[in-house]
Amino acid sequence: MSDLRLFTPLSLGDLRLNNRIVMAPMTRNRASVDHIPTEHMALYYAQRASAGLIITEGTSPSINGEGYARIPGIWNEEQILGWRKVTEAVHDRGGKIFVQLMHTGRISHRLNMHEGALIVAPSEVRAKGNMRTDQEGGQAHPVPYAMTEGEVHDAVLEFVQAATNAITAGFDGVELHAANGYLIEQFIRPTTNQRTDAYGGTTEKYAHFALEVARQVAEAIGKDRVGIRLSPYGEMNDMPYQPEFDEIYRYLADQLGEYVTYIHLINASEGEGYTALRQYVRQVFPGILILNRSYTKERAEEDLQNGAADLISFGTPFIANPDLPERFEQEAPLAEGDPSTFYSPGEKGYTDYPKLDEE
Repeated sequence: MSDLRLFTPLSLGDLRLNNRIVMAPMTRNRASVDHIPTEHMALYYAQRASAGLIITEGTSPSINGEGYARIPGIWNEEQILGWRKVTEAVHDRGGKIFVQLMHTGRISHRLNMHEGALIVAPSEVRAKGNMRTDQEGGQAHPVPYAMTEGEVHDAVLEFVQAATNAITAGFDGVELHAANGYLIEQFIRPTTNQRTDAYGGTTEKYAHFALEVARQVAEAIGKDRVGIRLSPYGEMNDMPYQPEFDEIYRYLADQLGEYVTYIHLINASEGEGYTALRQYVRQVFPGILILNRSYTKERAEEDLQNGAADLISFGTPFIANPDLPERFEQEAPLAEGDPSTFYSPGEKGYTDYPKLDEE
């Protein structure tokens, strides 16, 4: 097994990763109702510390970004202290961990948010579909409030403060969530961005918010501690794809090398368009490339061997297999997770999956 690239170390900035297996960010809704990380979360991530890199679930950088029930935040002192228990638990087991900063933007509901929070977006474009709430079940997404230019600047600063808070909490770095239909991607996509000011209307302006967040976060905590996640062909959260969007993502790929140490690319399509865009990113981006989407160990190894990526991220397999790298290395069977407990509160289906030597 020693010749498999999956198990070779890699330098990510100043960090030395023990292997090339990344735990992808996955919302699990196990924070408190006040969006504070819990003891269960510390155990959950510590159990998975053998990953070369852990990227946490999406974590709100501000009061306005916490649109789901029981997702964590990192904008107040209690949240920072809660996350510190997580990072210490992971580091005690030799792991490395980045926090994913996820502002939900229009994908929100007031019942999931602190009093006084606003549901904001680049433009007043309501998302199709429902948002799950603990109090009233599924509720239609509301029409979001269109941010003023001053409020856009404030949102950038919220990301910067959240990144600074993350370092205070002991994280090795942050990943900016610019995928899956959340706020940063809402600025990137003309689907949700109808602005005609500095933040919309042309390729460069659609990319402006993402690049400004990346630039200022890098200035605050260092480029080597910043990554970004993109889903160019993704349609999650009512974000229909159009071919002309490729120009925006190519422009982002051209520019992001100045500000981030890695791009985490979600493969939401097996078509020629995505393949060409992925190859373009690989060609022009000078940093680390992480690929994600339903990988098996064999496909992951193939893409590492052929140079398509430097790291491969795995999501769902890490839910039921806290020791996923060890199972891969030993060619052991993988356990299956229970989808009914993926987003429910409590320990069941969260920290109670055994390791291979505990079965």
